Amino acid sequence: MIKDGDRIAVGLSGGKDSWTLMWLLAQRQKRVPVRYDLLPIHVDPGFGGKAAETMKGYCRKMGWDLRIDYTGHGPLAHSEENRENPCFLCSRLRRKRLFEIADELGCSKLALGHNKDDLIETFFLNMLYSGEISTMMPKQRFFKGAFTIIRPLVFADEESIKRFSCDMKWPIEDNPCPSANQSKRAEIKNMLQDLYHKNKKIRGNIFRAMRHVKPEYLL
Repeated sequence: MIKDGDRIAVGLSGGKDSWTLMWLLAQRQKRVPVRYDLLPIHVDPGFGGKAAETMKGYCRKMGWDLRIDYTGHGPLAHSEENRENPCFLCSRLRRKRLFEIADELGCSKLALGHNKDDLIETFFLNMLYSGEISTMMPKQRFFKGAFTIIRPLVFADEESIKRFSCDMKWPIEDNPCPSANQSKRAEIKNMLQDLYHKNKKIRGNIFRAMRHVKPEYLL
């Protein structure tokens, strides 16, 4: 995922996953013979609150130069003109802005904190609401290979990251988005959690199934 000389933009949302990702990549910098630069970026959705400034202060303490981009993506996505799927629009606008800033900073890679559970949830979201069998990839090229998204945490489950985050005491603020617990992803997460409680092998089986596809048994 990472090569010598890479300039890597890191999407820092302020949640447990992105803090863990940034910390691990920074720690790895000190221990491997591969030289790379990390440039954390936070795209503020525009719901207000002090999360961005809290993040900036913590990053300064850690020696990380955080770039904050203040937007109105959140309120726009929840406006009367876009009531059907605010999460889709907000996510698309945020990703577009991350690409733009990464390009401004001379980065060819963008690291995102998606974990194993995110990939499983995306798999079900795409199947149930988009009618396709797909999910996110650990390494994904865009714009004819000029830009690459990497997801170093894809083999880490959410519960492990949550425990690590509690131990590290990251400055995590409550998510101010009005759709935070009402999104389609939240519905899928609740459905899957119910299945996991009934059978502890299901999470691992689903994750393995995404790498064990038999096209000859598909339409």
